[in-house]
Amino acid sequence: MRRENSADFKRGLNLFDSTAIVMGSMIGSGIFIVSADMARTLGSPGWLIVAWILTGLVTIIAALSYGELAAMMPHAGGMYVYLREAYGKLPAFLYGWTLFTVIQSGTIAAVSVAFAKFSGVIFPIISSSNWIIKVGAFGKYNIGLNTENLLAIIAIILLTWINTRGLEIGKWIQNIFTLTKVIALLGLILLGLFIGNNHQAIMLNMQNVWSASWFSASSVKELNGVLLAGALGAAMVGSLFSAIAWDTITYTAGEVINPKRNIPLSLSIGTGLVILLYILVNFVYLSILPLHGDPNGTTAFARGVQFAANDRVGTAAAEMIFGASGATIMALLIMISTFGCNNGIILSTARVYYAMAKDGLFFKKAEELNNNHVPEYALIIQCFWACLLCASGTYSDLLDYVIFAVLIFYVLTISGLFVLRKKKPDAERPYKAFGYPLVPALYILFALAISIDLLIFKPLYTWPGLIIVLLGIPVYYLWQRK
Repeated sequence: MRRENSADFKRGLNLFDSTAIVMGSMIGSGIFIVSADMARTLGSPGWLIVAWILTGLVTIIAALSYGELAAMMPHAGGMYVYLREAYGKLPAFLYGWTLFTVIQSGTIAAVSVAFAKFSGVIFPIISSSNWIIKVGAFGKYNIGLNTENLLAIIAIILLTWINTRGLEIGKWIQNIFTLTKVIALLGLILLGLFIGNNHQAIMLNMQNVWSASWFSASSVKELNGVLLAGALGAAMVGSLFSAIAWDTITYTAGEVINPKRNIPLSLSIGTGLVILLYILVNFVYLSILPLHGDPNGTTAFARGVQFAANDRVGTAAAEMIFGASGATIMALLIMISTFGCNNGIILSTARVYYAMAKDGLFFKKAEELNNNHVPEYALIIQCFWACLLCASGTYSDLLDYVIFAVLIFYVLTISGLFVLRKKKPDAERPYKAFGYPLVPALYILFALAISIDLLIFKPLYTWPGLIIVLLGIPVYYLWQRK
């Protein structure tokens, strides 16, 4: 097995730090927003919770399976390294290509814009309509600089600069923000379940626990059988997107203390705790707001979970608990959540481009570590592209397109367990995948079923993502020739 030359990396991440990266990278703004669209797709409180539970099971199974790969190959690069060792350079490059062009760069841009958008609740001058420079509109994309994406860009540059200063400061930022948002989420859960719960909302939700329906373009379609299964898979796009980025800790494996123990542990502990928080938060929504609502409702209660203003279910729930100040309180929580989320993603993902550069598949400068033992050039290149996506306004659609591609790469990586057991039977495996071969196989089958479901029910979100991945093939051969 090839080994990364990580001699210059500083191993400074202990189990707590690693778990904070897992949890902090997972918890962004999604948990406060996506339940609205999921509720419109499923129309049932019971099936909404089932969708989140299934997402949790899939995520935890994947994390437990990843543990074997992470302990076997504790080097910078994570999934890129696992795909390279199992299948060769081309599939690994396609993952890295999609990660850079869309998946993580788009996530950094989207999360940073969410940070700026909720900052605008407190500081009205920050707005997407407050233009500084407007290049023009191309279709539905407004290209230019407004106060909202300017703040988003400043936040990305600031976090990138912090992480070029060394691992120590980056991990402390991560620890502080992760702890803060977990405590805030716990506070919201306790207040929602025991103080802010609404008897009327609970009774309305209990009356329609399993009555599923899909609201689309002002029409409602009853769901059962195959249609219900299809709607469940389509709805899980939101919950799965809210639960991705759990594997970012594997990118920093070259900097984790005792990685063969701490990475598998941090993956299982971190994903388990976040999924538990997510499920409890959805119970809070359903204890405060009715799932069914009126799109023309004038109050948060009347709009329900389905039609929360701008899909901000978290804000609607906070307004029900705290009154008029609820919007400000939730804005502060989401600002903390998104800032910490982006720090974890920015810190970790640059290590993938470092590993690619080592293989001659990325800009050569990206393989250099600065005097603080971090890949400064990889961080800067990542920053530049994410900032361009902020100014382009395209990041949101790009992220919608790649959830299908993300699932395919997860399937390939978990399948890599079986491949590497055959290719490298004598390799050291300090941790072995839980329930192998049954549990990883179940994940593969389930993820493939969701992928097929998305191809059928959300083709506009799947084929473009596949095209983005395939565009990497000519890029790979051009790069190889260069």
